[in-house]
Amino acid sequence: MALLGWSGLGARAAEPGVAPRGNFMFTHGGHTLRVWYFRSAATPADAPVLFVMHGVGRNAEEYLDDWIELASQKQFLVVVPEFSKAEFPGEEAYNSGNMFDKTGHPTPRERWSYSMIEPLFDALAPQLGHHRKDYMLFGHSAGAQFVHRFVYFMPEARYTRAVAANAGWYTLPSLDVAFPYGLKGSTIDVAALRAAWARPLVVLLGEADIDPKSSALRHTPEADAQGLYRFARGQFFYAQARAAAATSHAPFNWTLATAPGIAHSNKGMAPFAVHHFFP
Repeated sequence: MALLGWSGLGARAAEPGVAPRGNFMFTHGGHTLRVWYFRSAATPADAPVLFVMHGVGRNAEEYLDDWIELASQKQFLVVVPEFSKAEFPGEEAYNSGNMFDKTGHPTPRERWSYSMIEPLFDALAPQLGHHRKDYMLFGHSAGAQFVHRFVYFMPEARYTRAVAANAGWYTLPSLDVAFPYGLKGSTIDVAALRAAWARPLVVLLGEADIDPKSSALRHTPEADAQGLYRFARGQFFYAQARAAAATSHAPFNWTLATAPGIAHSNKGMAPFAVHHFFP
């Protein structure tokens, strides 16, 4: 059971005439998240829901700010769960799923970072009075790593469309390459991989995200084999996935899209991403 605790309007109270925003605490699988949200006064209770996954800075409220204007224009509820370093230390625990402990042994599925999203979605009705049967999923940078792996590992999730923007590196759709650079040693098999390819995923890349010395960009032999900067790595990942799906004669509903002039910026990518959610 998830435990919910209301925490008012969060760190900043709403100004007069400004649509409501806030945060609440959510507990599931032994983890607790602060969850930021925004929903304009004109947004109905059954409006679309967009989960936004933050980057390595764990700066959920800043990510929320980047999406508020778009949420007001398109009238959707934006929800940004904050995976704190205290609850999910390191990228292995957040964007790589918390699927293995420090000794390399599998962790219970309910403790995965990916396993927080579905019960959090169910919590929106009692917590915010928001009712919807499905949701959309967006992630930028480390959040994009979270999103594309979520597509692999959460086949029953109720998202209708996912967008992974400017990931630093990728888990390739290969059962011959060890996790986290591939899927060998994980719970994914051929059937699960085919199911993942059939789900809608947009690999969204900023065309100016081409700095090989960009902050927090991983450089290991495995990561650099995907390219030396994020734009190249995203293209490589998509090409590998498309080729593997074709070889397997599997349905392939992934899309590659680019954002001209945008570097490594959640705020810069958001207007391009929103068109994939609301074409």
